[in-house]
Amino acid sequence: MRITSIGHAGLLLETAAGRIVCDPWFTPAYFGSWVPFPDNTGIDPQLLGSADYLYVSHLHRDHFDPDWLRRHMSKDTTVLLPDFPVPDLRDALEDLGFKHFVQTRNNQVTELDGLRILINALVSPTDGPLGDSGLAVDDGSVRIYNQNDSRPVEAGPIEQFGPLHGHFLQYSGAIWYPMVYDFPDRMRETVGRRKRRNGMARALKYMEQYRAAHAFPFAGPPCFLDDDLFHLNDLDRDETNVFPDQFVFLEYLAEQGRDNAHLFLTGTTVELTEDGGCAVEQIPDSEIARIRDDRQAYLLSYKAEVQPVIDEIKAALPTDRSDLVGQLKAWVQPLIETAEHTCAGLNGRILLEVAAVDGAADELIVFDFLDRRIDPYAGEECRYRFRVARPLIEHLVRRREQDWVNELFLSCRFEASRKGPYNEYVYTFFKCLSVERMTYVEGYYAETSGVEDYARVDGYVVQRHCPHLKADLVRFGTVRDGVLTCHLHGWEFDLATGRCLNSDDRKLLSRPCRQGEDADAAQDAGYPQITAPTLD
Repeated sequence: MRITSIGHAGLLLETAAGRIVCDPWFTPAYFGSWVPFPDNTGIDPQLLGSADYLYVSHLHRDHFDPDWLRRHMSKDTTVLLPDFPVPDLRDALEDLGFKHFVQTRNNQVTELDGLRILINALVSPTDGPLGDSGLAVDDGSVRIYNQNDSRPVEAGPIEQFGPLHGHFLQYSGAIWYPMVYDFPDRMRETVGRRKRRNGMARALKYMEQYRAAHAFPFAGPPCFLDDDLFHLNDLDRDETNVFPDQFVFLEYLAEQGRDNAHLFLTGTTVELTEDGGCAVEQIPDSEIARIRDDRQAYLLSYKAEVQPVIDEIKAALPTDRSDLVGQLKAWVQPLIETAEHTCAGLNGRILLEVAAVDGAADELIVFDFLDRRIDPYAGEECRYRFRVARPLIEHLVRRREQDWVNELFLSCRFEASRKGPYNEYVYTFFKCLSVERMTYVEGYYAETSGVEDYARVDGYVVQRHCPHLKADLVRFGTVRDGVLTCHLHGWEFDLATGRCLNSDDRKLLSRPCRQGEDADAAQDAGYPQITAPTLD
């Protein structure tokens, strides 16, 4: 099997049974903040565009590049889809014109024509944009695992796939923390140093877990070429910088006694063989030296090439004002009103400071998870604060962007503060700004809370959340002729048996209501009743 780095988390896998392009990313992402590092503009699109298969691990913009896919990828390519809880990835690819899909099942082997693949999908609210994944490929002689930046919690499926010849994994940061927080300098340095070491240590643990013959660090870091963010680049091996490069990671591995990892910069090609052989074709030594030894000059040269694209992205942002509060009240407030678990977990207020061009806040908006409302700020106590330039907020609100983590927070173009420790509900909320996403997350929290949650309908007690995407059936369910229908996606279940009428791998927990005057019957009678759904 021949594997080529096409930049960041991008791979071209070439086998006798076909070619797979993974996560091609070329367009500056997150409002022009992230740029592939090293420079991958020299990769020929024609080398990739006619591949047999396309694999996009998740919707983060440094993995899913809609502009490049629209212009360069054949729409006859077959897409390998992870088994995600919401259909956003497939929808986005269909919008681009892709029409051939292989829908995999989580951690189950899929047989293609001469290939075995397995995609492990991660589906908790904290996993990527409500979903992250890794891809294992077996061409009959060589097996590789493209973990990219996913963080699988169970090793069994990949271990059972077979001994690995190659393991491709992330080791560097891909986050805004702690840089955007108003921490004291010493605290920011301490946190940065810890995250830098922890990221590399986590990668080493995965290497030890999967025991591949050869490991290849990739999927980061990006570089930051816009003037406002250039300081985020690790120019001089700063131990407090969360974006170490491959050279630093390989030195770390050597310190830990590991010698089976290889430099895998953009343009590098490796040939893996069944007997464990690995032939690495590196880019020219002079180019490696430029990237490693003269980082600032390399990035400034790269910046001159890419800056017009970044300027164009920023120039397209809105420059006028709109009624942000009114739009947020109409769009986001109804989500807050129904988000029981999110509101309980957040248990406070978020202050959004919309900043003018000079950086001063010119509009203050409170997201109140106690009273479940969005209003102009009136002096309420707020545990969390974000300051964001108006053009970015106007862009998000006007486009009804459902995932602000993927659009805004990863850009690092904001400031933040908080009172107290990290709260995962804050950022999870901002990646769930649609009925479908919030419904899934609320169902996930309900299912994992350890509290049994049921509802009554037509003489039966059923699980309250739909087995498909965990929609609240009290809100979205109706019954007719013994069939319970979840109206969020139209899935149907036979009440008598719990059998799903849409799919063989989903079943509704269902039993007859207990009758009589004992405590069990009283408990059943106390469950909420499923009535006509509210679909506004």
